[in-house]
Amino acid sequence: MHISAKADYAARALLELARAPARPLTCEVIASSQQIPFRFLKSVVGELRRAGLVRSQRGCEGGYWLGRPAEDITLLDVVRAVDGEVITLRGESLDELAYPGPAMGLPGVWRQVEADAAAVLGGVTLASLLPAEAVERSAHKGAA
Repeated sequence: MHISAKADYAARALLELARAPARPLTCEVIASSQQIPFRFLKSVVGELRRAGLVRSQRGCEGGYWLGRPAEDITLLDVVRAVDGEVITLRGESLDELAYPGPAMGLPGVWRQVEADAAAVLGGVTLASLLPAEAVERSAHKGAA
């Protein structure tokens, strides 16, 4: 199984945004904090914006925020936003995969692996990955 750099960088960028939901963050700040190549991050954030996972504002007070609450964004959302499919075989979807003869059962195994991976990723939200102290700070801000 392969987790793409895009998916990893996207998740890390979103976690940075989830940690500081009250203020926008620039790509420069996120890239520096997470040690992600700036140019690559810029394109990944564009894909996240198109998927509605981040929103942006231009200008000196601008930057990026989460497009919806961290509790409502799963790792499955992130992977699908930047990679499309969770698992592909040589870049192709597993939907139409069929093999002849003794290998005919193999596509079912690959589809089960994809379904299991999607279930795991779909069960993990950004909020659940934040360190406890980050969650507490966000909760206190909302209570004030």
